[in-house]
Amino acid sequence: MHLWILASLFLSLGWASLAQQVEALAGTQPLTAQGDLSASMVQGIDRFLMREIERSIGERAKFWPRDFSSRGAYEKSIESSRQQLQRYIGAVDPRVDFKALEYISSSATAASVAETQGYRVYAVRWPVFDDVDGEGLLLQPKKEAIARVVVIPDADETPEMLAGLAPGIPFESQTARRLAENGCQVIVPVLIDRQDTWSGNVSLRRFTNQPHREWIYRQAYEMGRHIIGYEVQKVLAAVDWFIKEAGPEAVQGPGGLPIGVAGYGEGGLIAFYSAALDTRIAAALVSGYFGSRQRVWEEPVYRNVFGLLEQFGDSEIASLIAPRGLIIEYSQAPQVIGPPNPREGRSGAAPGKLTTPPLEVVQREINRAKAFFPQSFPIRVECIYDKDGGPVARGSERGLSAFLQSLGVRESLRAASAKLPLDERQHLDPTARQKRQVQQLVNHTQRLLRLSEGTRDEFFWRKLKPGSTNGWETATKQFKDYFWDEVIGRFPKASLPANPRTRKILDKPKWIAYDVVLDVWPDVFAWGILLAPKDLKPGERRPVVVFQHGLEGVPLDTLNEDPNSSGYEYYKALPARLAESGIISFAPHNPYRGGDAFRVLQRKANPLKKSLFSVILAQHERILDWLTELPLVDPQRIGFYGLSYGGKTAMRVPSLLDRYCVSICSADFNDWVRKNVTVDSPYSYLFTGEYEMVEFNLGQTLSYAEMAALIAPRPFMVERGHNDGVAPDEWVAYEYAKVRRLYDSLGIADRTAIEFFNGPHTINGVGTVDFMRQHLNWPGH
Repeated sequence: MHLWILASLFLSLGWASLAQQVEALAGTQPLTAQGDLSASMVQGIDRFLMREIERSIGERAKFWPRDFSSRGAYEKSIESSRQQLQRYIGAVDPRVDFKALEYISSSATAASVAETQGYRVYAVRWPVFDDVDGEGLLLQPKKEAIARVVVIPDADETPEMLAGLAPGIPFESQTARRLAENGCQVIVPVLIDRQDTWSGNVSLRRFTNQPHREWIYRQAYEMGRHIIGYEVQKVLAAVDWFIKEAGPEAVQGPGGLPIGVAGYGEGGLIAFYSAALDTRIAAALVSGYFGSRQRVWEEPVYRNVFGLLEQFGDSEIASLIAPRGLIIEYSQAPQVIGPPNPREGRSGAAPGKLTTPPLEVVQREINRAKAFFPQSFPIRVECIYDKDGGPVARGSERGLSAFLQSLGVRESLRAASAKLPLDERQHLDPTARQKRQVQQLVNHTQRLLRLSEGTRDEFFWRKLKPGSTNGWETATKQFKDYFWDEVIGRFPKASLPANPRTRKILDKPKWIAYDVVLDVWPDVFAWGILLAPKDLKPGERRPVVVFQHGLEGVPLDTLNEDPNSSGYEYYKALPARLAESGIISFAPHNPYRGGDAFRVLQRKANPLKKSLFSVILAQHERILDWLTELPLVDPQRIGFYGLSYGGKTAMRVPSLLDRYCVSICSADFNDWVRKNVTVDSPYSYLFTGEYEMVEFNLGQTLSYAEMAALIAPRPFMVERGHNDGVAPDEWVAYEYAKVRRLYDSLGIADRTAIEFFNGPHTINGVGTVDFMRQHLNWPGH
C-alpha cells in the first residue's frame, strides 16, 4: 500500500491499534490521541471560550470605578464607561444640528395622518447625519404635553401598528397610542427590519438572504459602526429635537417636561442603549428585551457587539440608567428562528435566533444591577411580570403606569380608548419608507468606506516618518499594541507547559513527517506537522518555513504529492518540496474548519473583545516557542508562508509576532477593507456566507498595507494569480504599491516583492520560494 494512503488510514482510525507502536520525535512524548484533531481543536476552543464568557462576569468590576458620594459624582465616575459603550455600538458619528421636524407630504398624501379628540398624528422625518434621516410618526397632544417619549417598535413592526393605525399589534399593547391618549408627545421611529428584500445589489444581480439588519451590520462593523449605534443615534436625534423645542430649562428645570424612551424587542434594545448613553432621558421602559447576554452568540449576528462582555452585561448597562427610572417589562420576546430562508440566488446569512429568557434569568440580572448600588443611594429599577411569574402582555397597564411614574407624571394611566384613529392617507407605502431607511444607512456606510483610506492615513501613516529600520520598529510598536489589543484582541500567553507529543506519520526518502501537538490553555492546543530533512548533521541548525493552509483545510492537504488530490491543486505539496531541498517545514493547523462550528467561535470571542485570531496568535506563539527550542532549528530563520485564509494569517500573525523573520501572503492580499465593506463589487464578502470575516473598526485603522508596515523591516512578499477570484489585480497592485513605497523609503527595497502569475487561487511557488530561500539565507537560493 502507498505510504500516503497508509498514513491517511492510520489517522482516520485514530491510531487505536497502533498506540503502542507510536514513534515519537526525540525529546517528546508519544502522541496517541485518537479521532479528528481538527474537530477536537475547535471543540476545545469552544469550551475555553465558554469558560471565558462565564468568567467575564466577575472580571468586569475592574473597569467600573464608581463614586456614590452624590448623584453628580456617580454620573461623573461612570462617564468613561458610558463613552466606551458608545464606541462599542458605533454611535460615534456627530449628529447634525436641526431646528424642526419635517412634515412628510406630497400632492397625493398630507402630512396629517390622523386625528382624535386628544391628539393629531403626523408623518415626519428628522436629520441624524448629513445623509441619514430618522423617519416615522409624531403623535402631538392637543393640550400641553405631560411628557415627551420616543416609542420604538420591534424591527418587524411599523410605527402605524404602535399608533393603532394598522393591524399587527394587540389593541391593549399599542404603546404609542396609549401614551398619546394620556397626554404624551410621542415620536415613533422606523427601525430596519428583518426582511432581505434589498440585501444585495441590483446592478450586480447579486443578492443574499441576510436580513436588512445583518446587511447593514456587516458593512458597518468593519467601519467601527453598528446597526445598533445607527438606530440609537436616530433616537437621540429625536431627543435633541425634544430639547430644542422645549428649551433646556423647560426640560430640566423645576416642574420641567421629562423625556422617556420605550421599546419592545429590537426597539427595547435600542431604548435600553439610548437611555444608557444619554442622561437627558429620565426613564426607560424596556419590553421583550433584557436578560443575560452570556449567550449573545446564539442571537442574530446583528446583535454581535465587539468587546461588550468585557465590560458590560445588561446589568452593567442598567447601572448606567438606574439612578434614573428603568422599567423592565418581562414580556414574550419576538420569535425569531433564523434569517429568511435561503433560496435560489439568495444565501449567506448567519444563523441566529431570539427566545424569551426565563424570568429567573431576567430577575438575576436585575438583582446584579441593584447590587452595584449601596442601599443609601436612590435608584429606580422595577421588573413587571404576571402574578404567576410569567410574561405580561407588552405595553401592560402596570408597565405603562410604572413608566409614567418614573417620568414624574402624577396622573393615573387612563383606560385605553375603544375608538382607534383612522389613517387618512390613501397611498401609504411602508415598503418604500423601509427601502429609504435601508438605503440611507448603506449609502452612509459606503461613504465611510470611500473616506476610510484618508482616515487610515491620519491614524497611521501621518504619524510615522520612514527613516532607519530600527527607528521604524520602535515607531510602529504602539500600532502593533493597538492592533492586537483593540482589533484582534489579546488573550494572555499560554498558561500550560507545552508538553509536546509527537508521532511519525510519513517516512519519505529525504524527510520524515511528525504530527506535533502542544498545549496552550486548558482544552486549547496547537497542532501541526513537522517535516524534518534526513540529511541533518549533528549540531546543525536549519531554517524553518511555517506553511499555513487555507479555509477548511488540514495540514496533510499541504503535503499531498498526488497531483489528482484536491490539496495538491492549491498547495503543490510545497512543504514537502522545501523539505526535499533541505529546509525544515512545519504545517500548522488553524481552526477555521467546520463551517458554522468554527464561525461560532468568532461569535463567542467577539463579545469578549477577542477574535478567532486571538486564539491563533497564542497557538503560533506556542509553536514558535517549541520550534526555537528544537536543536535542529535556527530560531533566527523562521519564515511564514500562507495561502488564502493562511494568507490572511500571513498578514496578522507575523505583523504581531516578530519571531517570524519573513512573511509571504499568497492568494489573499488585496484592498481588504473594500472587500469586506463594498456593495458594488462581486468580489465583496457581503455576498458570501463568511460572516466571520469582518473585524470591528479595522477599516478606520489598519488594512493590508498597514499590516505589512508592521511586518517591516522584515522581508514581505505577495503572490498573486491573475485569475484568483479573491480580488482583481488592480486591488492587489494598488494596496501593494503602498508597501513598496514604504520599503523603498526605508532603503530596503530588496526586502519586498510581488509576483503575478497566470493562474487561479493557488500558490505558484517559484518567485516566492526564491524569496524565502534568499531571506532565510539558505544556500542555493
